[in-house]
Amino acid sequence: MISAEFLYNTLQAQDITFYAGVPDSLLKNLCAYITDHAEPGQHVIAANEGGAVALAAGYHLATGKVGVVYMQNSGEGNTINPLASLTDKEVYRIPMLLLIGWRGKPGVHDEPQHVKQGKITTGLLNVMGVNYDVLAQEEEKAAAQIAKAIEAVTMQREVYALVIEKDTFEPYVLQTTSNNAFAMTREEAIQTVAAAMGERDCAVSTTGMISRELYEYRTAQGQGHERDFLTVGSMGHASQIALGIAMQQPDRRVWCFDGDGASIMHMGNMAILAVQHPRNMVHVVFNNGAHDSVGGQPTVGLQINLTAIAQAMGYAAVRRVVTAEELQAACQELADRTDGPVFLEVCVRKGNRKDLGRPKTTPIRNKKRFMEFLQQ
Repeated sequence: MISAEFLYNTLQAQDITFYAGVPDSLLKNLCAYITDHAEPGQHVIAANEGGAVALAAGYHLATGKVGVVYMQNSGEGNTINPLASLTDKEVYRIPMLLLIGWRGKPGVHDEPQHVKQGKITTGLLNVMGVNYDVLAQEEEKAAAQIAKAIEAVTMQREVYALVIEKDTFEPYVLQTTSNNAFAMTREEAIQTVAAAMGERDCAVSTTGMISRELYEYRTAQGQGHERDFLTVGSMGHASQIALGIAMQQPDRRVWCFDGDGASIMHMGNMAILAVQHPRNMVHVVFNNGAHDSVGGQPTVGLQINLTAIAQAMGYAAVRRVVTAEELQAACQELADRTDGPVFLEVCVRKGNRKDLGRPKTTPIRNKKRFMEFLQQ
């Protein structure tokens, strides 16, 4: 392994000091180190990976210097448009260094949603004309690769990527943590909302801990999983999947179990949802102000007014709850509403159970049983 400090200091010595990105579990030690050590104004946790590329492009236009963009490989898709139409050498030729966590690397066991992305990670870079190295886990070899990357971005003025495998970085614990003061855990809140669903209701849950906690609740209650579509990938798109269902089955209530990081990642989806006016849809955002699934890095979820945004976009009703009693009352009210869409922000504590399990069924099996339920 190499230390995050080593990579950070090596780049710092070459006046590469600006970072933007979306946290990743494989890069969590590096992300934590950046959060703790970057100077004010030199680090932005972006809404999505494409936005991070644009941030680094703006930084270069303003300073002439090179920015660093970090991401999980599942976020490569969000970067394709700005990499092809903004930073490419045939367009504006804007240099930057990409740090990409390689989930689902062929031959390494991972969750189903990472398998395909793992297979095409380097292929996408090849198609985009982005040169890269797979970062070594020995400091001497890594130093040579980093030097090569620095030369590419500073001398050749190109986009260059370092692809980073599991366990490349030594452990580093984030020092600048901020725990909110909310009483409810996300798992408790999910259980309350799930318990309020009617027999014909269905749920679409977003990627990460929310889907895992919903799955565990159904198991603990001795219930089946056919009413829940567990969106194990496609971060930020659960609300549009739910909208697609709600529009085609207007007599069935559809719940979207969303997260603050996911909803912010593609916030324009809220506008589309609101304008379509699905009367049978409830959009629940469990907001703890953190990317809990990838190391607890902060989002801006608790720094903005999500309910005001939803109201301005045109949701029929909005609610914000911070206690278990308020959530219980809101769920009882929602069960009787016939107008929608409804937006419910549930403020919860950061963190999760350490022994939290994962879905035992495959995504294809989950889809099949869910579709069978919708046809009943």
